[in-house]
Amino acid sequence: MLVLHVAVSLAGIACGFIVLAGLASGRDFRVMTHIFLAATFLTDATGLFLPKAGLSDPPTIVGVISLILLLLAAVGYYVFQLSGRWRSIYIAGVGSSLCLNCFVAVIQAFQKISILHALAPTGSELPFIAAQAGTILLCAALGTLAVRRFHRRSS
Repeated sequence: MLVLHVAVSLAGIACGFIVLAGLASGRDFRVMTHIFLAATFLTDATGLFLPKAGLSDPPTIVGVISLILLLLAAVGYYVFQLSGRWRSIYIAGVGSSLCLNCFVAVIQAFQKISILHALAPTGSELPFIAAQAGTILLCAALGTLAVRRFHRRSS
């Protein structure tokens, strides 16, 4: 289950950056959007069933928040066809759920990859903080550009 969770998570993150970068350039990559939404949903859903995942466990809380954001993004995309305020809700949902999954991936990387763990063993050191800040800034910048530049569906 863990291998599937990690593989789907990495696929979702990769597709998410492609989708968000496309939106930031004014384009809607539909196939990548479908893959991102499905993979990120599977990541969040399978994360709920991993060992030590209780309702008060921080990764579980992040996963539930991400699922809610994904639901809003999917409703905006599939039901309301990005009309009116649903365009911004969709972009915010994509950007936020991507950012949350990247945030968890950075935490996991610093905990599980020995070279990274050596740089930040407690998670409060500068390399860890810089990685998290960089992730948040990148998602925020792409999301802001997407809201400004993406106005209609195109290829």
